[in-house]
Amino acid sequence: MKTDIILCGVGGQGILSIATIIGEAAMNENLYIKQAEVHGMSQRGGDVQSNLRISSNPIASDLIPKGGADVIISMEPMEALRYLPFLSSEGWIITSSTPFINIPNYPDIEKLKSDLSQLKNVIMLDIEQAAKDNGVPRSANVILLGAAQKALGIEYEKLEDAIRRVFGRKGEAIVDANIKALAIGRQAQR
Repeated sequence: MKTDIILCGVGGQGILSIATIIGEAAMNENLYIKQAEVHGMSQRGGDVQSNLRISSNPIASDLIPKGGADVIISMEPMEALRYLPFLSSEGWIITSSTPFINIPNYPDIEKLKSDLSQLKNVIMLDIEQAAKDNGVPRSANVILLGAAQKALGIEYEKLEDAIRRVFGRKGEAIVDANIKALAIGRQAQR
């Protein structure tokens, strides 16, 4: 088993929480994991990107080469396209359809969506609206993780268990909200 994942978005969107949940699930399965430095964390609204590599065999490098990513999970559509050169020919993009417009020359959103929809393996969701509609407004990132579950090759129950461990100290209500968000994303991937 080997899965190379690029996580990307904008600071404050929950990229690190997704990485923590995936990492926890992988480590609980006794898989090897390496994560590259995350960029942009120092500024809310700045570019955030992380390389996350999971394997049943030892991993030599924490960086994913161009054309080597199996999955791009993006909290923002422009960021998904930014890392497209790293996606393998059979790779998946799981992205939010909602832009985070933090620059004056942000590209036309309809053009971005059109570019994404022309790619081979894309799941694009309005996770912000789904989170609001389902009463989990702070868990949009976990909805995206639920939609990415099959592409990651990690059993759904393992991600649920990881959520319980990662968020357990924050209380049952937070755990329940994130389990619900994971299920919403899972339904969207079908």
